[in-house]
Amino acid sequence: MAAEELRAVVEALRLVDHHVHGAATGELDRAGFDDGLTESAWPAPEGTTHLDSQLGFAVRRWCAPVLDLPPHTEPDAYLARRKELGWTEVTRRLLTAAGVGCFLVETGYRAQQILTPEQMAQTCGATAAEVVRLETVAEDVAADGVDAAGFADRFAAVLDERARRAVGLKSVIAYRHGLDFDPDPPGPGQVRAAAGRWLRRRQTGEERLADPVLLRHLLWTGVEHGLPLQFHVGFGDADLTLYRNDPSLMTGFLRRVQDRRVPVMLLHCYPYHRTAGYLAHVFPHVYCDVGLAVTYTGARSRAVVAETLEVAPFGKLLFSSDGWGPAELHHLGAVLWRRAVTAVLGEWVEWGEWSGADAVRVAQMVGSGNARRVYGLEEPP
Repeated sequence: MAAEELRAVVEALRLVDHHVHGAATGELDRAGFDDGLTESAWPAPEGTTHLDSQLGFAVRRWCAPVLDLPPHTEPDAYLARRKELGWTEVTRRLLTAAGVGCFLVETGYRAQQILTPEQMAQTCGATAAEVVRLETVAEDVAADGVDAAGFADRFAAVLDERARRAVGLKSVIAYRHGLDFDPDPPGPGQVRAAAGRWLRRRQTGEERLADPVLLRHLLWTGVEHGLPLQFHVGFGDADLTLYRNDPSLMTGFLRRVQDRRVPVMLLHCYPYHRTAGYLAHVFPHVYCDVGLAVTYTGARSRAVVAETLEVAPFGKLLFSSDGWGPAELHHLGAVLWRRAVTAVLGEWVEWGEWSGADAVRVAQMVGSGNARRVYGLEEPP
């Protein structure tokens, strides 16, 4: 199979973005757009912007043509064109050009600022389903009013209702504590005591759930639903402590839930993507992706994709973009993944290491088939 044939097959794939957030609603000013292109909470050094990055250069190379601009157009011209078209048209163009057939949208982060799953689907003629964030459900339960004794039952009831409409659950315990958590489920007395401590802290303005006992309780309540359970791993904003986000720290938990037949989905994973690949290799219920990493590494994304394909079984790898906010992130997640997969697999075919048919099959598995199987999605017509 010639490189052009493989490229055509990969370009035609209707991807399943198995972990994504909504695109931003409303216009983004210069500062808002710049903030959307970094995991840092701080501005770029004086005289620079967050566009001075692999991600920023990828925006100017791959998103500019979608907005009728030449590749590598200057930032001011890009932002002026973005404003001229308006956010609705920019979002429609970028999401449509991404070629995603199904979005699995995690709705637990700043949901008021982004498109809903239904709006994401309508914008580009795709389908969508929801992934529910456990910590957000717990915070909603607390905000509605509950005492320590009733917290566990109320959380279980609300999660049960939310999970009926969802295809997966997600935890951000990596941010709130770290992946080096006690793998055992806490007892009822421990949960009541922890809920009491947290609810008292909420009265002083500390609304964010970070108690390690309650975080473990959320996980184990989620496990009971049997849905794929997503975990943020590795690269993210400054709220996390990176060395505590190594997925190997979860090994005890992975062993504990193995017999529950709950798929554990390791998201992003950089710089621990090789470790995540190992875990997917040795545990039957572990899967991984490099969604956020592909976007942020830009021109180096093919190296990250190649490293992910080293030991992870090909039936355990999934595509995601982790786009949130500027629709450029959703578009680049797809564009850079397609380019990386085409380059890496094409090279192996050229060297005679792989057949062309195998390259196509693996691209289809990672881009769509694995997600449809694990999440129980219908095949497209």
